[in-house]
Amino acid sequence: MASAVLVVDDKSEPLITMDNPDDAGTEHLENITIPSVLITKKLGDDLKKSAENGDMVSVLLDWRESLPHPDERVEYEFWTNSNDECGPKCDMQMDFVKSFRGTAQILEKKGYTQFTPHYITWYCPEAFVVSKQCKSQCINHGRYCAPDPEQDFSQGYDGKDVVVQNLHQICVFKAANESGKPWLWWDYVHDFSIRCPMKEKKYTPECAVHVIKSLGMSFGTLNLIHPNISLFCF
Repeated sequence: MASAVLVVDDKSEPLITMDNPDDAGTEHLENITIPSVLITKKLGDDLKKSAENGDMVSVLLDWRESLPHPDERVEYEFWTNSNDECGPKCDMQMDFVKSFRGTAQILEKKGYTQFTPHYITWYCPEAFVVSKQCKSQCINHGRYCAPDPEQDFSQGYDGKDVVVQNLHQICVFKAANESGKPWLWWDYVHDFSIRCPMKEKKYTPECAVHVIKSLGMSFGTLNLIHPNISLFCF
């Protein structure tokens, strides 16, 4: 059994973030539990050449220096999205939140980690700001956009609804972090996904407010009713 897997880039380029493939056969991915790392084409070619020459090749995978730890805490980031109707990727993301929430909160409470969530967004080119697509998917004059959940501009929720909920979650994290309880973000995201799903037509600012109040958070510092007010959380 292999101890680790080195994935070699097939192009000479700066390393990019790996993503789950969309092709069939992804059901086997969850069974891969050994460490894996993406390396440059040049390094991969050098390793293969040494192996072909019969040289002893020893590779040490060490992530200690790649993680920021100025104060003995592990600092990590989670790139996420409040959209719950984007298919398998959204389901996988929420499954991770549900399964990792307890562990993340214990690590944060004990001071072992420092966590920061980030939200995937894009902007609308100025020439298309007045288009139907940008008006449906963006807020703040095209500055913050998200894809339409159903890929249908005539029905259901719009991309701008996703942006607003992303902003709400950023505000919740900011307020929780400033109160010394950043782990409340995990409770909010978890509870919002259960109580305010798109398929039940509850994916609304009003539902977000109810979740926030149920967690006992200070509502006065959040101002979540209007999306433009929430922009201050950036």
